[in-house]
Amino acid sequence: MSDKPSDDQPSASEFPDDVWEQFTRDTERDIRGSAPKEPSARARMVTERLRRQEERGEVPPGWRTDPVSQGVNSRAARRRKLWAVLGVPVAVAVALVALKPSLLPGDPFDTDEPQAAASPLPVETAAPTAPPGASDAETPTLDEPFAGSPALRWADGEAGIVLPEAKVVGTVSKDRVEQALKLTKKLLIAANLDPQTVRGERPEAALDVLDPKQPGLLDNLNTALRSPSGKHDPVTMFSRFDPDEIRPAGDVIKTRGRMTVEKGSHAGVAVRADYTFVYPVMRADGSTEVTRTIVRRVLDVELADPVRYRVTPGRLTVRNYDEEIGNSACDVHDGYLHPEFPSRGDKGPDPTGPTTDPYDRSKSIDDGQPCGTVTRT
Repeated sequence: MSDKPSDDQPSASEFPDDVWEQFTRDTERDIRGSAPKEPSARARMVTERLRRQEERGEVPPGWRTDPVSQGVNSRAARRRKLWAVLGVPVAVAVALVALKPSLLPGDPFDTDEPQAAASPLPVETAAPTAPPGASDAETPTLDEPFAGSPALRWADGEAGIVLPEAKVVGTVSKDRVEQALKLTKKLLIAANLDPQTVRGERPEAALDVLDPKQPGLLDNLNTALRSPSGKHDPVTMFSRFDPDEIRPAGDVIKTRGRMTVEKGSHAGVAVRADYTFVYPVMRADGSTEVTRTIVRRVLDVELADPVRYRVTPGRLTVRNYDEEIGNSACDVHDGYLHPEFPSRGDKGPDPTGPTTDPYDRSKSIDDGQPCGTVTRT
């Protein structure tokens, strides 16, 4: 065995200051504990008496140190010295690994990979070029409602609605553009994230953002909320679940999307919002089985010029709205979304549309596309 540490051990300069400070304190404490102490008066008297007896031949040789024990102690001393030399870098290396396990080759504790897998995605500023990659096939639970979903890395709720920087658009001032963006965000939150709206109540906060002077819009929405049908269904604008059938699985709705602005057709600013919302839910009958419904909405609104047009100041005019819903029963128009659970056999009508990935935000929404099958929830 060699006293020389191996070349691949960390050098002193590579250790953090706090590790060396702790090591220095421990070393000073050990030195104080092992330092020679002044013998007591009684011990000195006994030692002197034994020395005189030895001079008179009254004490056998070796009373000070037994020859066999001396050899054993010498070997033990050498071992202690050797371990003291080797123990310094080893102790520091152990301390470093405890502070940062990823220093070990290959990161055997998998400290980096789970953090990377769960790290939030950057804000979406442009249309993706492909759908999200495949996720591990995990079953969602009450503790982990987004397990196995790409939405695990999406932002929570309204934190996922990040406004772009407001800039002058044509003759529209920066302040007016900012107002249009904030109103659009308010509408998205009230229509898709507000707990009252999601549990099936009347979405008053969302309706208050819309211009009552826009012909037909509020009348149609009120008809849909009052008497839903295939022609007037409120889920085309609002995300709603029947509270007698469905309960939220937790307080988090995942959100991802973006907004863009352009010059409006009524001397104002037009905003396009393209967002996907992921709702983890369970049945209201006491079951703890969790599933998810995914709703993508593309909304075109305008904040028109109230000086030149008959509009209500501070209200949005809706130019167009489209939706794409994943995991909701087809051809049911009672004003609610109806998630399907894997364990239930009484599913609704068979879907007639194509198979789609509800998390794919790289494609546009096909207007009028029949209800299809989703590849994942």
